Amino acid sequence: MKKRSRTKLIHEGQYVAEVDVELLETEDEWSPYLSLQDAYKLDEVRTALRRGDIEAAARQGKIYTLTPISTPPGHEYTTV
Repeated sequence: MKKRSRTKLIHEGQYVAEVDVELLETEDEWSPYLSLQDAYKLDEVRTALRRGDIEAAARQGKIYTLTPISTPPGHEYTTV
């Protein structure tokens, strides 16, 4: 089994988190996949961002705020 480091992006509302994980590569058809621990880490970050708990999300990775530059006609931007 080989391991590769990757950065996953989690987008929730006006935030994006960069979270480092390891992809596990094997010879089976499900490869590559995340470890259970990394899958839980991504879920924890997503849940924290949904709650607006930036401090908790930032313990697992870098957090960014998205700022729209323009919106299509008829769509309004709302902040969380």
